[in-house]
Amino acid sequence: MASASSGAINSLLSKLAAMMGEEYGKLRGVRKEVASLEDELRSMRALLEKLAAMDELDGQAKEWRDQVREMSYDIEDCIDDFLHQLDKNNGSNGFVHKTVKFLKEIRARHQIGNSIQEIKNLVKEVSERRMRYKIDEYTPNSRHVPVDPRVVAIYSEAAGLVGIDAPRDELLELLMGEEQGLKVASIVGFGGVGKTTLAKEVYRKLERKFDCGAFVSVSQKPDIPKLLNRILLEVRGQCSVHNTNLDGILNDIINSLRDKRYFIVVDDLWDSFEWNIIRCAFPENKYGSRVLTTTRILSVATTCCSYSQAYIYKMKSLTDQNSRNLFYSRIFGSHEAFPDIFEEVTTNILKKCDGLPLAIISIASLLSGQPYITWEYVNNSMRSMFEGNPTLGGMRQILELSYNNLPHHLKTCLLYVSMYPEDYIIKKNDLVRQWIAEGFVSKISGLDVDDVAGSYFNELINRSMVQPIYTDYNDEVLSCRIHDIMLEIIRSKSAEENFFSVIDDRTVAPGLHTKIRRVSFHYADEEDGVIPASNNRSLSQVRSAAFFKNSFRPSSLEFKYVRVLLLEFPRRWRGKRVDLTGICGFSLLRYLKISHDVKLVLPSQLGGMWHLETIELHTSEELSIPSDIVSLPHLSQLFIPANTVLPNGIGDLKSLRNLEWFDLIKNSMSNIECLGELTNLRDLKLDCSSSEPLEDVTSRIEALRCSLERLSRSSGSLRNIVLLKHFPSWLQVDGLSTLSPPPRHLWKLHLERCLFSRIPSWIVQLRDLHSLKLTIRKALPMDDGVTILACLPSLVHLDLRLLVCPEERVIFSGTGMAFRALKHLLFRCHKPFLDFKACSMPRLQKLELWLDATGWEKCSGTCLPVGIDHLPACLREIHINRDYGADRRDIETAKSALSSLFATHHPGAGLIFGGAPWNYPSNDPDQW
Repeated sequence: MASASSGAINSLLSKLAAMMGEEYGKLRGVRKEVASLEDELRSMRALLEKLAAMDELDGQAKEWRDQVREMSYDIEDCIDDFLHQLDKNNGSNGFVHKTVKFLKEIRARHQIGNSIQEIKNLVKEVSERRMRYKIDEYTPNSRHVPVDPRVVAIYSEAAGLVGIDAPRDELLELLMGEEQGLKVASIVGFGGVGKTTLAKEVYRKLERKFDCGAFVSVSQKPDIPKLLNRILLEVRGQCSVHNTNLDGILNDIINSLRDKRYFIVVDDLWDSFEWNIIRCAFPENKYGSRVLTTTRILSVATTCCSYSQAYIYKMKSLTDQNSRNLFYSRIFGSHEAFPDIFEEVTTNILKKCDGLPLAIISIASLLSGQPYITWEYVNNSMRSMFEGNPTLGGMRQILELSYNNLPHHLKTCLLYVSMYPEDYIIKKNDLVRQWIAEGFVSKISGLDVDDVAGSYFNELINRSMVQPIYTDYNDEVLSCRIHDIMLEIIRSKSAEENFFSVIDDRTVAPGLHTKIRRVSFHYADEEDGVIPASNNRSLSQVRSAAFFKNSFRPSSLEFKYVRVLLLEFPRRWRGKRVDLTGICGFSLLRYLKISHDVKLVLPSQLGGMWHLETIELHTSEELSIPSDIVSLPHLSQLFIPANTVLPNGIGDLKSLRNLEWFDLIKNSMSNIECLGELTNLRDLKLDCSSSEPLEDVTSRIEALRCSLERLSRSSGSLRNIVLLKHFPSWLQVDGLSTLSPPPRHLWKLHLERCLFSRIPSWIVQLRDLHSLKLTIRKALPMDDGVTILACLPSLVHLDLRLLVCPEERVIFSGTGMAFRALKHLLFRCHKPFLDFKACSMPRLQKLELWLDATGWEKCSGTCLPVGIDHLPACLREIHINRDYGADRRDIETAKSALSSLFATHHPGAGLIFGGAPWNYPSNDPDQW
């Protein structure tokens, strides 16, 4: 339970390592003192991690843990004060005279001596308390053996289950079949979603069809020999004589199952390593044997099913109606007996439960027989109810299993999510950059820190701790949310460890003597509560501050130690003037994000904000950028609105990795040329916000081409390029056709409303390209452009537009290797003149056609694509989007013809018709 504490000490150790570096370590005496501190702090960290592995701590152990955490924060603040003062003394121009340099070094040595002595006193005090409390000898005093919380699910009656029939039947179909060999399937899902209940129901349905079977549950730290003995006891009626000898028990199980048709359920697996041992007990045979596992962790399910996704059943939450039925049945016996007075409060409670059966059943048990006032109290006090109500204790225990199973660094990262409001869709990139700014992400040799942070996020998805919302063309999760019930539990833990304080309409602001380290304000109305004034000590040491809804007050922006600042304004503030000139005093700020359309007033200069890594500004209002932004040495992420002019000299931003949106028209030619100097650039999003004379645009495209060529030659780091031209005109980009060399390691190339005469030949060199969005004027007969695209081995997503309807069909050839990775094809043209040859696109899953239905009634089927029967069986989605210009008869004719065509050859694929506000231009090229 010490995740926040170990996270705090990790951040401090990183800061001490910086003091050991060349810049500060050269000061006499620093290295020895800092090394001594590091040794003591590492010893404390090791003990914290030992405590974190224990389920319960006594009062003294908790107190010491909390003291280490607060000490770590205070020491880091002390170091930051010193380093900031030292940087301030040094100045940006360095030391001019040796005498001045010598005097300043003496002063710095005196300052750091005082700082280190202050730090040593803090560490000494906590170390003495460690010895006095005998924390190193601490062992938890287990007063009772807890009951396995899954017992209720295993022994629940089928008659009381709601919404189980459909998933049970789907799983039965997945498990059973004509295969005579051993088949392993796995149920994966969030804790409390009903995996155990579903597995038990399937087991009840099938157990009589097998010679023998077993249903066993796995703990987080299982005794494998004991678990295997339980399997043996169920399949043959007696345990192994070998007792604890693993090989002997495995051989006994194998001998008992070798000639039998068996069905084994292994419930609640937590680790692939443990599964690999258990799996050895199940012999391959030809009797149609089956094994079913359940887990919260996708990677474990994948291992169970031998990496075959087809045998993984992803558990879904209950529908709204099934949630209501379950809730009603548990309290009133039926829907008919439900009083109308409870309707609104029930809706609110079920919204928090969000289809989680465990939560619905637990809260229904709490409310059964209670008056309306109790229902209102529970609805408004869910978090406190989890902490003190024994009826909800079992639910909390089950959900906490997932949290307790996380490694220390992931616990810290998950606690950080507690700052977001309920039902908030959290962007992956936002979260990982905030983790990096807070120092939660470990540096791993040879790996980029962004990639390491991304792996943390993916692991939280893998462990079902957060729920994926939006995914891209390559199945990468782009955003997530956290279940309301899990959010309440995480906030409870966050408050317990003084990690994040969430202040809203119902929360009392912290007292004067409480040190708040991170704070998130969620006031719904401008009049709701008063944010503590700047002289309130409780907020003087805030590291992360987030303002959602109507929470922002200019007077609240005085945080000396803030690293992360997130300001999200409500949409009704659009156009409202917000003065942020005071942020230039945030010398430690690393991450700044401001969202929604307010009229921002930024400082004319950022001053000493040298630590800034991320600046993200989202507003449609005109924005004046600080003149010295190009001098920030660590700035790696810069997001600015379209129409924004950057100061000249962006080539000095050597750390810049992501630039979005750089306006090709508004910015100077000098800055376009300086793009080629950004050798660390990975993501480049460009914008053309207005129409300019053709000669000026052509020269700017030429300058962009030269910059891209310089980047290709110098670094090869560029991964994503997006170029967007706003309506109504198109941007002619034939100047990019001669790009040489191209950025060969590109993953994504999206050119929106940018027009090529034909597909550039250099695209064939982009062997790593995953996603391509491209518009060409016209596909010519025997054009080799499509052949170029077909050769791209990594292309997963292709969005291809033809502005002029071709005279002959566009042929997607089938050479066996053509479009071998493509999963999503989007083709836009007046008519879908396509010809799919055999063996082309063997992995295609989604096909989208955007067309103009005008004239379809007269075309007698000549507009239809051919070779649809050559598309693979894995095609599961077909979207037909039409332009709004066609009349009803043409639309119905097109719809009927396409429906018949796809229903004949791909009856299992979903066919969706829709409209789209994308009007095709005239066929007259002179009008473009």
